[in-house]
Order: sequence, then C-alpha cells, then structure tokens
Amino acid sequence: MSLKETDTEQIILLAAKEVFFKKGYDGARMQEIADEAGINKALLHYYFRSKDKLFEAIFNNAFQKFIPRVVEKMNSDVSFEEKVETFVENYITTIIEVPQIPIFVLTELHRNPERIVGMMKKMGIQPQIIFSGIQKDIENGKIRAINPRHLLINIIALSVFPFAAKPLLQNMLFDNNSGEYHKFLLERKKEVAQFIINSVKI
Repeated sequence: MSLKETDTEQIILLAAKEVFFKKGYDGARMQEIADEAGINKALLHYYFRSKDKLFEAIFNNAFQKFIPRVVEKMNSDVSFEEKVETFVENYITTIIEVPQIPIFVLTELHRNPERIVGMMKKMGIQPQIIFSGIQKDIENGKIRAINPRHLLINIIALSVFPFAAKPLLQNMLFDNNSGEYHKFLLERKKEVAQFIINSVKI
C-alpha cells in the first residue's frame, strides 16, 4: 500500500470514527462518512466495501493496542499483581486515548449485542483465559478464593465508570475542571490496580 493510500485510509478511519461515535452504527451513513473525509462515496467503497467492514475497522483500531498486550500477559507466568497492573494500565490508557469508547460500546451492545460480542471474539478476547489464570492463582494460594467473573467485572467497572460518568463526576466533584479530572483519570491506573490487589490478598 502506498503512502498516499495509507494517508487516505487513515483520513477515512478518522472520519468514520467521528460519525460512528456521534450517531452509532444504525445512524451512520456511508455518504456522511465520505463527506466527513472529503472524498466521494465510490472511493470510500474502494477502501471499505461496506459499513460493517468500516465499523469493524474502527472497533479494531480502538482496541488494537490493548488486546494483544493483555492477552499476552494473562497467558504468561508473571505474578497476579503484574497481571492486574497491566490490565488496568492498558485498559485506562486505551480509553483515555479514545474516551468515546465506553458510551459507544454500551450503546451498540444495547442495539446489537451479537455484533459487538462477535467482533470481540474475533479480536481474540477470551474471558476463559483470564478466568483460568485467576483460578490457577487461587489454587496456588496467591490470592483468596473469589469467583473469577466477579473479579473481572470489578476491574472493568472500576476502570470504566469514571469515563462513562465523566460529565457528572467532572462537574460535581471537580467543579468542571477538565485538567484536574484528567489528572484524576491518570491516577486511577494505580488506584484501581492497588484496590483490586488488596481486595484479594490472603
């Protein structure tokens, strides 16, 4: 792929992200994405044959840094503490880079859960890998007995909520100071990881 083609594809992806995040899958139109990218619809279809293909590309692009790192770490023999720290660090970093993700995913899950779940599985997201790692740590006496599903949901919920509820929390707790709230979100990386680790210590 030439440099020009790469540039055009990136312009399309940025435009599509803007439209999808604003209007959702059902509300987005290929013509609107083409207009946002400043190209004609025929050229858009040359790069992405359908709205599904483009939607999948946006989703993959948002999570491409997070998924490989976390899956690799969860499959390794590192300590439970390092696994949690890696998961939280990468999860929160990904959302900071693309803050629209939580609302976008939640909205699309309600509209078409099969599509989102299917894309997550295609990307290699396998909760059983995480569950088996947690169970192994329990059996080896590294952490207290806990339902792995509860532990995973606790990690995700503590990481995601400050982003999903940002308009409320930033206004009510930080006097709408965006700089202070961003600093708070960065602090969550260590706070959430330590909270989870302390909650399962023996």
